[in-house]
Amino acid sequence: MTKIRALFPATFDPIHNGHIDIALRASRLFDELVVGVFERPLKNLMFSPEERMALVKEAFDGKDKIRVLGYSGLTVQFCQEIDAQVIVRGLRVFSDFEFEFRLALANQALAPQIETISFITAKEHTFLSSTTVREIASLGGDVSSMVPAHVRAALAAKYDVNSGDGRFTTNSLRD
Repeated sequence: MTKIRALFPATFDPIHNGHIDIALRASRLFDELVVGVFERPLKNLMFSPEERMALVKEAFDGKDKIRVLGYSGLTVQFCQEIDAQVIVRGLRVFSDFEFEFRLALANQALAPQIETISFITAKEHTFLSSTTVREIASLGGDVSSMVPAHVRAALAAKYDVNSGDGRFTTNSLRD
């Protein structure tokens, strides 16, 4: 019997509760879920590839069906390298659909044997994006309901903590 391996690719800069929810739900449907941390996107990132890998690995520590790997290059080529038959994507809002639709069609043209499955986000995560999390943290907002504690600590380490109030200053947001 063939095992079905799926890839959930993203930059995870940083990983947030919406990502985690999609990955956990996908892991219930597939024999193995590889969370692929894209190493070299065409955008500036806050966290290095090594930092993002560490944050993602910690988020899924103890989840036997989830493996975290870094990659660069085409996602469908990485799927072929790891023998993944499915790409998992998340849809938050209607405006995500057009981008994800085009991406799925491009991937299908490149590798027709690889399917794309989109998960609709849980309603409590519809507003979440890594950009939103970074911006809220950079302006001193509380992101504890949006990210795991270890990610919040990593965000705090990227900013100077003001004297005792737990808020962040905006010294180095690169995106």
